[in-house]
Amino acid sequence: MASASSSGGVAGRLRNASLVLVGDNDSTISDIRKAVTLMKNIAVQLEKDNQTEKVKDLENSVAELLDLYGDCAHRSSAIQSVANGYQPGEQLTDFKKLLDDEFTKLKAATPSVPENHHLMRQFREAVWNVHHAGEPMPGEDEEDIVMTSTQCPFLNVKCPVSGKPLTELTDPVRSMDCKHVYDKASIMHYIATNPNAKCPIAGCRGKLKSNKVVCDPMLKFEIEELRTMNKQSNRDEVIEDFTNADDED
Repeated sequence: MASASSSGGVAGRLRNASLVLVGDNDSTISDIRKAVTLMKNIAVQLEKDNQTEKVKDLENSVAELLDLYGDCAHRSSAIQSVANGYQPGEQLTDFKKLLDDEFTKLKAATPSVPENHHLMRQFREAVWNVHHAGEPMPGEDEEDIVMTSTQCPFLNVKCPVSGKPLTELTDPVRSMDCKHVYDKASIMHYIATNPNAKCPIAGCRGKLKSNKVVCDPMLKFEIEELRTMNKQSNRDEVIEDFTNADDED
């Protein structure tokens, strides 16, 4: 009984420590996003002044920040995974090795590619639109404009269990394996009542485990971005409808 109680205490302390570490990483990620936004605004002003070389230097710096951004996100996910899956044993646990191994595995499964990051896309679009608003960027056509201007990092737009849109989720979680997003209470109940549970998204074969479904550091930021994008899209539609009505009159 004492041993079980001690083990439970260690696991609890580990989870509490992981929350602190993940919180620190979240702060870093938030600061990076703010820095990228600031650099984007500066780049737009430089582009207006035709200072192309300085804009390119800023873009390179953004790429470096986004690489760090990805590492922070993977590190936080590794911390959560190790803390949630920890089972005390007779041998001393090498937590550094556990974290490093989990980090390496996550980074290999979902490598961070700054060139493909949606924040990099937003940076380049903002700069391009200074002199080429409404024109396709090099390498894309008109249809790409529609697709990429509303680009978001989610594979699904609704929780497959609760049916709620991602923008309405107050406690979202994401599978560390297949990357689909769910309402936490709904997916945890689904996992608890379905032995060998698999992702409920049609066609997805991802296996679900309670310690592999987490609110990773980027998730809430990305959902907030999606809310902002949806609000902007709705405003644009209202303006367009109003303009069309005036034209008809």
